[in-house]
Amino acid sequence: MVLRAVWGAIGFLTRLPIGTDEAAWTAFRRTPVSFVLAAYPIGVIIALPVGVGVWLVPGVEGSIAALLMGGVIGLTGVNHADGIADLGDAAVVHGDRERRRAVMKDTTVGVGAVLALTSTLIGLALAGLALANCPPLVAVGLIVAAEVGTKLGLAAIACLGTAAHEGLGSAVTTAATPRELFGPLIVALVACGLTGRSLGGATAAVTGLCTGLAVLVWARRTLGGVSGDVFGGANELGRVLALHAGVIAWTLS
Repeated sequence: MVLRAVWGAIGFLTRLPIGTDEAAWTAFRRTPVSFVLAAYPIGVIIALPVGVGVWLVPGVEGSIAALLMGGVIGLTGVNHADGIADLGDAAVVHGDRERRRAVMKDTTVGVGAVLALTSTLIGLALAGLALANCPPLVAVGLIVAAEVGTKLGLAAIACLGTAAHEGLGSAVTTAATPRELFGPLIVALVACGLTGRSLGGATAAVTGLCTGLAVLVWARRTLGGVSGDVFGGANELGRVLALHAGVIAWTLS
């Protein structure tokens, strides 16, 4: 059951052609810990090219940033990026919850979407520049820890959130309970030690979780609940903030 749920999580969170069948999807949405379990292989796939790049050509910040961005976009696609764009439009539009939710469903790209998506991509590129100045194993550890923390934030949204309407958000949130957040928290502890004695890994993981919780609170107040775009937006925003926080913590420790 858990293994099938992890396959479903990987299929949902990436472009990999696995876990796309109905059984895997059902197992995934009923098993919040699969968010975090899937984050480890996803993080490793993104991190290894960056770590090798830092090792082979140290100091070439622009190339490392390109490797990070290419890995994230190539592996995860644009579905989650669409979420951060829709949240950007919802954040800037004037009106009540219904108006904001309507804007998120609109296929027109607004100024809020452009600003949110551009800021996220710039933030990811700047994180790559910062990682280029870390030792290879530290860079790998920070990327994996950031991915784990981000997915822990998504698990928190699934376990603590309620859906604003029928759709992907309701499919995930109605199948999870607050008590089930305990499992993801335990599994995520491994990521805290990925940078050795440094607090970088722990800081990245905690930042990813806090970002997810902050997006959840914002969604409740602004949108009336969780949707698929909330999950996607929290995923993209959490990764960027977790990477920066992790690098800062490693530098200072």
